[in-house]
Amino acid sequence: MPLNPTIAAVTQRIIDRSASARGAYLERIGRAAEAGPVRAHLSCSNQAHAYAPMGEDQAALAGGTAPNIGIVTAYNDMLSAHQPFERFPDLIREAARAKGATAQVAGGVPAMCDGVTQGQPGMELSLFSRDVIALAAGVSLSHNCFDSSIYLGVCDKIVPGLIIAAATFGHIPAVFLPAGPMTSGLPNDEKAKVRQKFATGEVGREELMKAEMASYHGPGTCTFYGTANTNQMLMEFMGLHLPGASFVNPNTPLRDALTVAGTERALEITAAGNDYRPAGLVLDEKAFVNGIVGLMATGGSTNLVLHLPAMARAAGVILDLQDFSDISETVPLMAKVYPNGLADVNHFHAAGGLQYLIRQLLSEGLLHDDTLTVSGEGLGSYTEEPKLVDGKLHWQPAAEESQNDRILRPATDPFQKTGGLKELKGSLGRGVMKVSAVAPERHVIEAKARVFHDQHDVKKAFQAGEFTEDTVVVVRFQGPKANGMPELHSLTPPLAVLQDRGLKVALVTDGRMSGASGKVPAAIHVTPEAAMGGPIARVQDGDLVRVDAAAGTLDILAEGWEARTPASPDLTANKFGIGRELFEAFRQTVGTSDEGAAVVV
Repeated sequence: MPLNPTIAAVTQRIIDRSASARGAYLERIGRAAEAGPVRAHLSCSNQAHAYAPMGEDQAALAGGTAPNIGIVTAYNDMLSAHQPFERFPDLIREAARAKGATAQVAGGVPAMCDGVTQGQPGMELSLFSRDVIALAAGVSLSHNCFDSSIYLGVCDKIVPGLIIAAATFGHIPAVFLPAGPMTSGLPNDEKAKVRQKFATGEVGREELMKAEMASYHGPGTCTFYGTANTNQMLMEFMGLHLPGASFVNPNTPLRDALTVAGTERALEITAAGNDYRPAGLVLDEKAFVNGIVGLMATGGSTNLVLHLPAMARAAGVILDLQDFSDISETVPLMAKVYPNGLADVNHFHAAGGLQYLIRQLLSEGLLHDDTLTVSGEGLGSYTEEPKLVDGKLHWQPAAEESQNDRILRPATDPFQKTGGLKELKGSLGRGVMKVSAVAPERHVIEAKARVFHDQHDVKKAFQAGEFTEDTVVVVRFQGPKANGMPELHSLTPPLAVLQDRGLKVALVTDGRMSGASGKVPAAIHVTPEAAMGGPIARVQDGDLVRVDAAAGTLDILAEGWEARTPASPDLTANKFGIGRELFEAFRQTVGTSDEGAAVVV
């Protein structure tokens, strides 16, 4: 099937826009590759320090001829998704030894859980943790002892941060090894109902805690289709996972076999062999377009609209919100996974998952099939799924038909003809809305504004019964410069309750919502942000605001609003406590949200 003309046009636009930055980037990683095996340039003293703790691997390392893998791990046991990584370094080292090679944990990176910090001051460090992860991974690889790299990370900011590092060290091959989702627990829609009942006082904390623990109950990613699982989809669509690796549950024989196979592949694609696949060549313009296509086809997390531009910039690729919007208008929504539907990612995987999606999108010319991946040439191998047959790993053609059309539909008969994201532009600035979970009758909201500078004040107003008419809730000074751009996911239950009561409700914010942002229309990432004096800083209570996802507009309809002095609240409370004082330099230098809200790229 010929490539869809819109996908081709958007790709060419990105290539043209990126020509200078990408050319300079490729020249840099080319020079690094030409320098040859990195350890050959280290002194004997340098090498002795690097090999001292390696026990039985010392001789192989000192010999300098066998490949050495650098492992960058985000392991901790605060994150269910990352707890399984505790076992991975031993599996990787054993697999490398079996091939006459070596592997070392080059370093660890921090990994915070947004589920723990939702609505808390720590969430103001969340987005900036992506840049810290990139920096920490860069420090890990700066020892310059590695012929290949393996990245162990899954969740929200972790994978984007690791990608920024992998692109920066783009002359080194990179394989990403996921841990997989936890097994299914209490269905997400039932958990959401309990949350709404708690918000209205119908149930107490004991029942809420019981529901939450029944949903988040074991190792692995949370099972809804939020940012963590969207990250895993991206890694397959962009060719950095082994085919079918994303949604295999942790601590199973198949997951262990994929970890071993990923190690073996990392050894096969070094510069010392004849199948060199440096990360910088995998991460090209077409790979990022494929990732955006996957984002739209699955209705993935809005957080990736922030992360993908930052990830791409590290590889010399310049993305714009218009690219996302144009691809969304072209790519059908083929999956319904919570919060877009009732299924979780385990149900999605069983219905055919990413392999079915990739096969369908390729057949309709909606993906580039001439990309370089860690697995091979193009995405053909990503239509196959891994199986253990007599204890050995094999890839077999995945089902050509959806196994459950309530979860997964063909590209020719999708849930929606367009993807899950809409760019909004107008007098209030520029933002995005995740429309895949929002009912069509709620795509246009025109109502009076209620303005807040703190998400907790919104909840207090809700509890006091102050929302009695159609309302556009404006929560500003939540952008990266103001307070690090925390997710405002805790606003979803009260706003959903208002919506269920029959009110027309929308959220407008320069902050973020999570990948589980739900069914309330939310214009998010509004830029210029209030802390930069953007139009959102001039909105007042009672102003008529129109949020129109159908037309792609975001406007203030009040007379004379342009002449107002922007609001300038006291933001000193955002600067101290729970580590926030350490990030003042980040708040001062961070870029705008439409360019990825990044510090290091």
